[in-house]
Amino acid sequence: MSVKALKKIGVLVSGGGTNFQSLIDTIHHKYGEIVVVISNNRHAFGLERGEAAGIPAVAVNPKGYPSNEAFDQKIVEILRGYDVDLVVLAGYMKIITPAFVEAYPNAIINIHPALIPSFCGAGFYGMRVHQAVIDYGVKVTGATVHFVNKVADGGPVIMQETVIVAEDDTPESIQQKVLKIEHELLPKAVKAFCLDQLSVTGRIVKNKTV
Repeated sequence: MSVKALKKIGVLVSGGGTNFQSLIDTIHHKYGEIVVVISNNRHAFGLERGEAAGIPAVAVNPKGYPSNEAFDQKIVEILRGYDVDLVVLAGYMKIITPAFVEAYPNAIINIHPALIPSFCGAGFYGMRVHQAVIDYGVKVTGATVHFVNKVADGGPVIMQETVIVAEDDTPESIQQKVLKIEHELLPKAVKAFCLDQLSVTGRIVKNKTV
């Protein structure tokens, strides 16, 4: 009986890459094969994480391209060079262009540090999200894994998990709470994709494992 080939994954990072590390630890060589990590920041520690795991690490400077479209065209070219099946945005701090989305329909996964559709979209990234949570006074927040479409943080939701916002929480303490569940949630979603357990109809994502 033939063994089904592992899906090939390309990961995009901009910073430390802790979510990328969670994929290396739980997905790589098991449910999927991370074949390349790409960053728009040559100093991103995520690139070092890739090199340490024997994963090709590529830095592409956006300033070397006349437009976001040209930059993304280069990223897609690299991904296609590695025959990538799934693109994972793991702390990638650039909004990707429509042409990028069209190149990988329902095959780009992002993780957002809030419960979409709250505290998401243009301007909501990093610590800004957690400060907005504090300022609004909500009692729960969390993380969302979703497919990427042409609207920032607007793609179909794959999985979500919540954390309690305590009265004495700060943006920094919320960040740590949310990051902990991000490290669990993202690998679960990527695993489900790699095992062909996800189906998308309109905005609805069905997961055969749930």
